[in-house]
Amino acid sequence: MAFRFSLATVLRFRESVERREELALQKIIMEIARVRIEIERLTGEIALAQAAINKSLQKPISAYHLQGLLNAANAIVDRKRALIESLAPLERKRAAQMKAYQAAHRDRQMLSEMATRQRDVYELAQARAQQKFLDDIFASRAQRG
Repeated sequence: MAFRFSLATVLRFRESVERREELALQKIIMEIARVRIEIERLTGEIALAQAAINKSLQKPISAYHLQGLLNAANAIVDRKRALIESLAPLERKRAAQMKAYQAAHRDRQMLSEMATRQRDVYELAQARAQQKFLDDIFASRAQRG
């Protein structure tokens, strides 16, 4: 008779919940990484825009052109500021999702350990039954001969 874990269906469900929570956590982490990369890119753009403004100020330039350069730089700064502000809610979301994942992992691990313990008990009982069977055969042969 093969080993059967009576809570196998529950274990599979807990594994799927854990996987779903892990995927949600990975999605949030990837979004945070994307935002940080975009912030770094915008930081570079700000430096380039500032260099262009400084270079333009070295020579005669129309106020209209200078205003356009300043507006472009300010737009980049505003986008960067908005992204920086969006990081705090993403970090809170990540922390909450991490707690959900840890709870799902703990629930699944508890059932996995229970299944392992039950399998060990089953295998030990099977080994004892096999040994008893062999001992009985040996004892019956010893009595005959």
